[in-house]
Amino acid sequence: MPPKRKIVDDKKKNDKNTTSTANEDVTIPKKPKGNPLVTHPSHKSRECHVLTLGQGDVGQLGLGEDIYERKRPALVPLPEAVKGKIVEAVAGGMHTVCLSSTGELFTFGCNDEGALGRDTSEEGSEFSVGKVDLSEKIVQVSCGDSHTAALTEDGRAYIWGTFRDANGPFGLTSKGMEKLPYRLPLQKTVVQISSGNDHVCMLTENGEIYSVGCGEQGQLGRIAEIFSLRGGRKGTSILLEPAFVHCRRIRGQGKVLFDNVWCTPYGTLASRRGGGVYGWGLNNYHQLGFEDTRSRFMPEQVESFSHLTVKDIRGGQHHTALLDNKGKVYTLGRTDYGRLGLGDGSKETYKPTQVLALDSEEVLSLGSGSSMSNCATKSGFLYSWGMGSNHQLGTGEEDDEVTPVKIISKQLESRKVISASGGGQHCVILACD
Repeated sequence: MPPKRKIVDDKKKNDKNTTSTANEDVTIPKKPKGNPLVTHPSHKSRECHVLTLGQGDVGQLGLGEDIYERKRPALVPLPEAVKGKIVEAVAGGMHTVCLSSTGELFTFGCNDEGALGRDTSEEGSEFSVGKVDLSEKIVQVSCGDSHTAALTEDGRAYIWGTFRDANGPFGLTSKGMEKLPYRLPLQKTVVQISSGNDHVCMLTENGEIYSVGCGEQGQLGRIAEIFSLRGGRKGTSILLEPAFVHCRRIRGQGKVLFDNVWCTPYGTLASRRGGGVYGWGLNNYHQLGFEDTRSRFMPEQVESFSHLTVKDIRGGQHHTALLDNKGKVYTLGRTDYGRLGLGDGSKETYKPTQVLALDSEEVLSLGSGSSMSNCATKSGFLYSWGMGSNHQLGTGEEDDEVTPVKIISKQLESRKVISASGGGQHCVILACD
C-alpha cells in the first residue's frame, strides 16, 4: 500500500417532552406523535449510481486496493441492495460517504482519524464500501477533512472522526477522537447540516444556527478571536460543544433567522429568512464576498451578494461559487489554477462574477473541491474547472481548466449527472439512468 498522501493545499492555512441521548446525560426534544419528520429543500431523494475519479491511494475512490487513480468516472461497486439507490454522495478530504434512499450510510477511504465511522481493522477494508452501523434513518450527510456528520429523520445530529487545526487534531469531544457515531448534545430539532474542513453548522427548525469544531479562522461565528485557538484559557469545550451563532437584531425586524447554511472549508455562509446572506470565517482572498481581506469571527451581512437570489453555495479553500434561482453560476475569490472559471486574465474579486461559459445552460447543482469546482446542468451534463493535477476534473488530463469543460465519459453516456462533490484529491458523482 502506498504512503498516505497529503491533501492538496495551495495556501497553508426546556422542554418537558424530552428523551436522553445514548452518550450524554443531556436531553433532546422528542417530536410529538403525529408531527411530520424533518424536511428541508437541501435533502435529496432521487436515486442514483455513484461514480468516482481522481486519486484513491487511501481508498477514497471505493474501487478496491488495486486502483489508486482514475482519470475518468468509474462506477463504485456498492452492495446489491443499494446499487442505483444512492441519494447523496459527499467527498471529504480523503474519504467518501454515500446515503441510500432507505437512510443507510456507506463509507470508504482514509480512516486514520475515524472519519469512516466503522471498524476497518481488517486489512484493506477501507478501500471497499462498508456500512456504518446506525439504527436510525439518515436524511442528510456532510463531511470534512477528518470527520463525518449525519442528520436523522427526527432532527438529531450525529458526528464521528476528529477536528483539526494548524497544530493537528484536537478531538471531536472532550474524550478526543470518536471512531463511531456520536450523538451531538443539542436540545434543538435540526433540519440541515453542513461541514467545512473542520467545523459543522446545524440549522434548526426555528431558523437558528448552531456550530461546533475549529474556530481558528472565525468559521464558528461565535468565538472571539482571542479564544479562537483551541479556546484559549476557556479550553476546547467551548469549541466542541454545539452553541448558538448570535446575529445582531435588525432594527424594525427583530431577530435574524436563517433558512439555509453552507460551510466552506474555512468559512460559513447563510441565507436569512426574508433575504440577504451573512458570512463569517476566513476571507483572505475575498472568498466571503467582503471587500477587505479581514476574517470575520461574528456574522456579518454580505452586501456584495445583495443583488442575487442565492439558491446554493459551495466553496473551496480560497474561492466560492454561487447558484442563483435562475440557474446561473457566479464565482469570487482567488483566481489561481482557473478555479473561478472566468478564463485567462481574470482577477481576484470580492464581487460575484457570472461564469459566462455556462450561460447557455441551466445549472441545477454545484460542487467544489479544494481548488476546483463543478456543476450539473438540467440537461444532465457535468462541467468542471480549476486545478486538475490529480485528475479530479474528469477530463482525462492533469491540466488546469480556466473555464468550465463538459466531461465526456462512457460511464456517463447513458446517465444524467445529478450532482458532484470534490474532496482533497478526488471527486464523487451521482448520476441516474
